[in-house]
Amino acid sequence: MTTAQRFPDAYGQQGSSANLADILERVLDKGIVIAGDIRINLLDIELVTIKLRLIVCSVDKAKEMGIDWWESDPELSSNARRNELSRENAELRAHVAELERGRESAPVREREPTEEEAQG
Repeated sequence: MTTAQRFPDAYGQQGSSANLADILERVLDKGIVIAGDIRINLLDIELVTIKLRLIVCSVDKAKEMGIDWWESDPELSSNARRNELSRENAELRAHVAELERGRESAPVREREPTEEEAQG
C-alpha cells in the first residue's frame, strides 16, 4: 500500500535545485535589501554606531536603481584605476610646471665663493 507524501522533498533531491534556482533568479531580478544599525552605548553615551546595508540584486538591476559604485572604485575596476592614475599624473605635471615657473622667475642669487675659490 502506498501513501501520499506529505512532506516536501529533502535537500539535495532534484526538485529542490530547481526551486533554489527560481528563488535566486527572482531575488536577483527584483533585489532584496537588508538594513540594520548597531549602536554601542555606555551609560547613555553613544560610543560607536555602525550602519549596515546589504543589497542583493543583479548588476543590471543595481544600475537601474542608480547604484554603480564599483565602476569608480580603483580596487574593483581597471578603468577606474587608469582614470585615477591619469588624474594623479596630471596633478603631478601641474605641480612640477608650477615649481619650474617659480624657479625661472626667482632672481638669480649670487652664491658666496667657497674657501678654495676665495684663496685661489
